[in-house]
Amino acid sequence: MRLGRVVGTVVATQKSASLVGGKLLMVEDLDPLTMAPKGTYTVAYDTVGTGDGEVVLTVAGSSARLTDSTKDKPVDTAIIAIVDCVELNGATVYHEAH
Repeated sequence: MRLGRVVGTVVATQKSASLVGGKLLMVEDLDPLTMAPKGTYTVAYDTVGTGDGEVVLTVAGSSARLTDSTKDKPVDTAIIAIVDCVELNGATVYHEAH
């Protein structure tokens, strides 16, 4: 699993029929120690209804096709969780503002 932040949306009018109705989002990888952006990006299939700016967990490869909404779809990266808090070595490095 990887930590990332949703930074945009990908719109594709021509795509595999199995992806119609799904949401493709641009996710920037985050450094788990500092929560700083790494400058690397991936397109991920949204399985949890996330929005722009949210910190998320993504999975890639065969794990990305194990959710109910990605089964039998040509998906290589999926968003599987919206992160509320990250604690590392007893310190909170990220906490979602409510």
